[in-house]
Amino acid sequence: MKKNFKEAYHRAQAELEMLYEIGNAMHVTLNLEKILYIILTSVTSHVGLSFNRAMLLLVNEKENRLEGKMGIGPDSAEDANAVWSHIEKHKMGFDELIETRSQLEHLNKSQLNKTVRSIKIPISDDSGVVAATVMEGMPFAIISEKAKQKTKSEISQILNLEEFVTVPLKARDKTIGVIVADNLYTKKPITNDHIRMLTTFANQAGLAIENSRLYERTVVLSNSDSLTGLWHHGYFQYLLGQEIEYASSRKQPFTILMIDIDDFKKFNDTHGHQAGDAILRSISSIFKTISKRIDIVARYGGEEFVILLPATKKEEAIVLAERLRNAIEESKDIRGITISTGVASFPEDGKEKESLISSADRALYQAKRTGKNKVCS
Repeated sequence: MKKNFKEAYHRAQAELEMLYEIGNAMHVTLNLEKILYIILTSVTSHVGLSFNRAMLLLVNEKENRLEGKMGIGPDSAEDANAVWSHIEKHKMGFDELIETRSQLEHLNKSQLNKTVRSIKIPISDDSGVVAATVMEGMPFAIISEKAKQKTKSEISQILNLEEFVTVPLKARDKTIGVIVADNLYTKKPITNDHIRMLTTFANQAGLAIENSRLYERTVVLSNSDSLTGLWHHGYFQYLLGQEIEYASSRKQPFTILMIDIDDFKKFNDTHGHQAGDAILRSISSIFKTISKRIDIVARYGGEEFVILLPATKKEEAIVLAERLRNAIEESKDIRGITISTGVASFPEDGKEKESLISSADRALYQAKRTGKNKVCS
């Protein structure tokens, strides 16, 4: 009896310490993507809740559906063994595991993450256990054969879910999302203790997500261009400074694309400013669609745009610039419109904001001077 009490006490103490450490990590940043990464790493890491995989979906109230936002975990059993061996070999602690920037870059290549991000589930009675988690506001453990048979659903097939648990993410008495976790590779049983800890943690996580969303809405409203929804010139300058610091510390490159709409003044004079505004919005939409999620797309001024491509070499950036140029030229919505692009990379074309932008401007001028509708570096 005394031994059991002592074990329970030490286990509870360890759980509290872990939740405290995770809570501190979540409060270091207000960036939503980083928050999501910290949450899911906490669910899957050996110093956290130790699930093999964790997937997070958030409620889209406007569309009344759940949308997959991020998934963390190995893509295969071989991948699982390699990842866990690496962590064990290098004795990686929680701080190293949540070093978000480099890990988020790697996450973009994860098949699990891509699959999760494609998921959209209507919040309705016939949409399965994940939707029920939102509607009921309670966790579900799909661990018995009977439960598995009752919850055969599209998401189970897409994610290859066998035994799994779903818990609601709550903030201010409202369910804002769901965490789905499983042990696909180790087949380790999911116990009541696991569900209890995951539910406790999810309450912390829900509030962190809601705070992050409120903050990001404020940032977007105060730093975005009202016409296009892109970041404005001033905020881009701030983000460029941040990227230079990060790339310098990591000794890795990045590239910027300086883009100008060809003969835009002539178009405005001929068709009017409202038509010109529609062109700016359409081009902005194409840039956002083709660029990666980690890329920074901004309206630099007038008909000029700039795109910052983290961890991208010049050769790779030129390929993207050509894709953008072709997309604009071939767009049926903006017939007759073309763009010219100047490409400059850190550190080879400049190690400071001014020199890097000047290099991109010179390349853009060359593209304009030598015929327009082209990419120069």
